Amino acid sequence: MSDRIETFGQSTLQHGPHSDRVYLMDLAEADLPELLPYLDDLAARQGYTKIFAKVPAPWADHFLEDGYEVEARIPGLIAEKTDGLFLGKYLSDSRRREKKEALVRQVISAASAKQSKPGHHTLAENLACRLCLDDDCEAMASLYREVFASYPFPIHDPAYLRETMASHILYYGIWQGDQLLALASAELDRRKGNAEMTDFATSPEARGKGLAQTLLTKLEEGAAAEGIQTAYTIARAYSMGMNITFARAGYTYCGTLTHNTQISGGLESMNVWYKPLTFQNG
Repeated sequence: MSDRIETFGQSTLQHGPHSDRVYLMDLAEADLPELLPYLDDLAARQGYTKIFAKVPAPWADHFLEDGYEVEARIPGLIAEKTDGLFLGKYLSDSRRREKKEALVRQVISAASAKQSKPGHHTLAENLACRLCLDDDCEAMASLYREVFASYPFPIHDPAYLRETMASHILYYGIWQGDQLLALASAELDRRKGNAEMTDFATSPEARGKGLAQTLLTKLEEGAAAEGIQTAYTIARAYSMGMNITFARAGYTYCGTLTHNTQISGGLESMNVWYKPLTFQNG
């Protein structure tokens, strides 16, 4: 079962036992400060050990005074003018303490060293990268089921993929004939001018060929064409490959979300990287 998405006033939040958290996905200023005790109460009733919030910087003081910590900061996340903060409130000491601190530092260091060394990602002649369409959703769901045993959003469900494809998510795939080898998405927030690059999945037999780099380039082009000004990602902090992919593409590291997201059966910390896309819109 996927996490639930609910509203409080004009704000949107997600919560569930898999990631053991409440996630404030979209905050409306009109809901402050009443939203804060509601989040606390929801977490207490459900027994969650973290509240995670994506908040425009001017409204962050409400949260900081309530015990939240700044875990990442993206400059110009909102319409290129306002920084976006990723805040965490920990309701368990064990959740707050990073269990693989040395590995997280190693991944960040290794990835950051690759920022001035862009990778080559020319596709083999027998492969094609293109925007995914409605008829592709069965194959997309199948690949996501193969790669992720569990996930915070129902990407295993073709109906969910069709719904989000029609509204606000661009999906790109790499194909060998009729076989889908790799897949990723850009979740667009057109109102705020940003996009999250996410849901990267490559079939086991196609890994190590730089397919994620090709997908990321196509996602950036597609997002920029939609008027998106800032791209960001929340990448698995223990994954050397994905962090290097974003660093090579010119993304800048801006923080780590400790024990934030349940992927394939365990809670993982996540690194946040961002990149302005303004030059691509010009």
